[in-house]
Amino acid sequence: MSTTVGSSSEFVHQQLSKPPAPPLPVPAEAIAADVLRLVFARRRCAEPDTLCDVVPCDDCFAPHLKKVIGYVEAGKPVHFVIPAFPAKSRNRRKTLGRLPDMAETLAIESLQGFCDQVSAVYAPGAIVTICSDGHVFSDSLEIPDHHVDEYAVELRRVIRSTGGGSIGLYGLRDAMPEMTWDQRRRALLDEFATGIDAIREAVKTDPAMRRMFNGIHRFMVEDNAALMPELSATQRRNRSKDTAYEVVQRSQAWSRLVAGVFPDAVRLSIHPQTHHSDKIGFHLLRTQDNWLTPWHGVVLDDGTKYTLIKRAKAEDLGARLVWRNSRPSHFVLANRGAS
Repeated sequence: MSTTVGSSSEFVHQQLSKPPAPPLPVPAEAIAADVLRLVFARRRCAEPDTLCDVVPCDDCFAPHLKKVIGYVEAGKPVHFVIPAFPAKSRNRRKTLGRLPDMAETLAIESLQGFCDQVSAVYAPGAIVTICSDGHVFSDSLEIPDHHVDEYAVELRRVIRSTGGGSIGLYGLRDAMPEMTWDQRRRALLDEFATGIDAIREAVKTDPAMRRMFNGIHRFMVEDNAALMPELSATQRRNRSKDTAYEVVQRSQAWSRLVAGVFPDAVRLSIHPQTHHSDKIGFHLLRTQDNWLTPWHGVVLDDGTKYTLIKRAKAEDLGARLVWRNSRPSHFVLANRGAS
């Protein structure tokens, strides 16, 4: 199977083919470091409250600095990729529905705002390709493929509505255009996946793999408690483990494909990462849960800030559900201290 760049990656080529910026008055490495400081200010860290989390060190920057310098020296926007925005969780104790809502809207605006911020320290700015992995996992998570498609259509509308023009979308269809969804998933696994047995062993021996597995397994247990109440707790845990191993396997496979398609891009991750990783964990929205994402939660507006939380928590707080465009959008909570 030959993986090809599909039409969605034309966005990247268009952005990077623009005329280069004029020569820089300061060294490219200094500008690249400024860009990375903006990235690390949003870092989703697996080791919070440590010195590197507060002040990134040279080793934090090292896996990414040469890539950023390459874009700066060429006078091109710095290209970031992030596997993210797959589809809404089916667990309605977490989410409002199966289509994007204010959580996705604010997350996209946050990404565009990040690109705008980069332009303040480096005029050509940045572009972000969202490598949507919904179809990578949909059968494992029992999400119909047409639901993933509907989510993606609405997500494209949200991206267009920001008007910033710095965000593109890439998916499994772009990588493998002339196949059915089942054929694409099989081809992805055949070419890029590690065997489940090897992943099980890595989870036992590799702290980063164990952390990723534990985070995904926790999500699976939470979801299955709501979606499979007829099963015992032990049955749900065992089923959740099997699904979590599949999700880790597919996540790794998709990550390898993305790395092959966009080898020069700086790698962002929606999952917490260690300080010196070759991927940078990246927060899209303010949240107290280091693993929570817009497709696993809802937005709570307390009158002073937006926070990403689970739907059940918003309801427990007595927050009111707000509808926009005839769909549930987010929750609001009265700010009792407001004058």
